[in-house]
Amino acid sequence: MVQSLVTFIIIFGIIVCVHEYGHLFFAKKSGILVREFSIGMGPKIYAHQAKDGTLYTIRILPLGGYVRMAGWGEDETEIKTGAPVTLTLDAQSQTVTRINLSDKVQFGQALPMLVTAYDFEKALTITGEVNGEVVTYAVDHDATVVEEDGTELRIAPLDVQYQSASLPGRMMTNFAGPLNNFILGAVAFVLVAFMQGGVQDLKTNQITVSDHTYPAYQAGLRTGDKVLSINGVPISDWSALSQQIGNSDGKAIQVKTDRKTLTITPKKEEERYVIGIGPMIKTGFVDKITGGLKNAGTSAFAIVNALKDLILHPDINKLGGPVAMYEKSGEAAREGITTVISFMALLSINLGIFNLIPIPALDGGKIVMNIIEAIRRKPMKQEHESIITLVGVGIMVVLMIAVTWNDIWRMFR
Repeated sequence: MVQSLVTFIIIFGIIVCVHEYGHLFFAKKSGILVREFSIGMGPKIYAHQAKDGTLYTIRILPLGGYVRMAGWGEDETEIKTGAPVTLTLDAQSQTVTRINLSDKVQFGQALPMLVTAYDFEKALTITGEVNGEVVTYAVDHDATVVEEDGTELRIAPLDVQYQSASLPGRMMTNFAGPLNNFILGAVAFVLVAFMQGGVQDLKTNQITVSDHTYPAYQAGLRTGDKVLSINGVPISDWSALSQQIGNSDGKAIQVKTDRKTLTITPKKEEERYVIGIGPMIKTGFVDKITGGLKNAGTSAFAIVNALKDLILHPDINKLGGPVAMYEKSGEAAREGITTVISFMALLSINLGIFNLIPIPALDGGKIVMNIIEAIRRKPMKQEHESIITLVGVGIMVVLMIAVTWNDIWRMFR
């Protein structure tokens, strides 16, 4: 159980971190202030404030992560009129450099205020009652707000908000998360190819024989043999070879190689018939890179086909949430490090494709809204975009609850 949990946290943490870093990198390139970069959800257990205004946090629940961009739908700073705050002022200019909303954090030389009005987007001012008088202070462009839970974030003036970035910059920011997942998947598959010493060559009829306990070795097949035919059926690649063995139904087959003809009786293993051979391994440096990339492409193609099948034939049993990922992580951990990396690669590509589904709460939905803006040549109204996003969030929450419940049900039935 501990091994499964640790593996799950590491795999999911890497995938989420890479995904969110894509958003972070291109948001900053586009001039958008990233107020917080978080790995995990819930209460924070670590925080670091960078000089560029981004707060990097690790939160206690390893169930995702987020990039909190200035002006994005879910980015809000809750300051209510009439609320007590304390202000930190610059000694020379008397401009506000920090607004503290929290009772958990105290700062020296802080000025108490009851807020009556504020504008952190354009005018950069805060107005309130100080010692019985209504006073207005200028707020520094890079001032911070300490939220009620103690999280200190930069304010979000209009010029550094998401909406102020160029349309191509916003579109690339939204696409960068899935893009990073695809890159991680490809790199991981290439790494697996190097760790395994090569990649399978499925286009040749040349074979490897490694296990001495299987019928192939016992009958006389050896690594490097070329299988020319099985029961008279010509063999040119691994697909044709494995199909003929699978169709044997356990009966003896005649295997003609470039050295001799052998009679081999397949044995049943996990509902299929095998003789104990595998495709030839290509061990060249370029072969490992191209083979790993090809495996990534094949996996992506299979995931897209599975998604298409899910859309055409909806079935909740075809979906898996955090519980299913936890189970699969444990299975991968028991099989070894290469299986763990392969599983991470597959999961990363899966997450990238899933995030491109045009549901408003996902990156794909945001990209669709970018495209609509490009066609209309004007942005959608903020309130309309917020409503659409909330509907998307609602759909995702309901789906996640249903999938998680189904995963738990499958575990105990």
